[in-house]
Amino acid sequence: MPRMTIDEAAIRQLAALLQETGLDEIEIGDGERHVRVARNVTAATIAVSPPAAPASSPVAAPSAAPAGPVDGTVTSPMVGTVYLAGEPGAPPFIKVGDLVTEGQTLVIVEAMKVMNPIKAPRAGRVVEIRVANGVPVEYGEILVVLG
Repeated sequence: MPRMTIDEAAIRQLAALLQETGLDEIEIGDGERHVRVARNVTAATIAVSPPAAPASSPVAAPSAAPAGPVDGTVTSPMVGTVYLAGEPGAPPFIKVGDLVTEGQTLVIVEAMKVMNPIKAPRAGRVVEIRVANGVPVEYGEILVVLG
């Protein structure tokens, strides 16, 4: 098998692109050659409990499930573990009552050691956060509700 040559300039460009875009990893391929550049993808060991919610926080009341997705709901696009902050000890990306812009990171879903930012599909106010930090989520599970 021929030895792969490493293009250090290309790797540096990919690393700079990671920093610029806020992505956790980039993988490119050309035939049988693949290069993956990743940064600090160790959040799988996070085990932090969220602080108790104050009594005035909105809480979802049990009700009949709607037939389809409710307008303003942001659901998990995959099975994984949800994280409310970028790293242990960091403030959460969002809190109930925050105004968010379209494309703003709301939470991260880690799947197969890849951190996937879940972004706001539209601008709005955070009405509800339906998940806790570090818990498993299913595909289609509601993570956040925007008003």
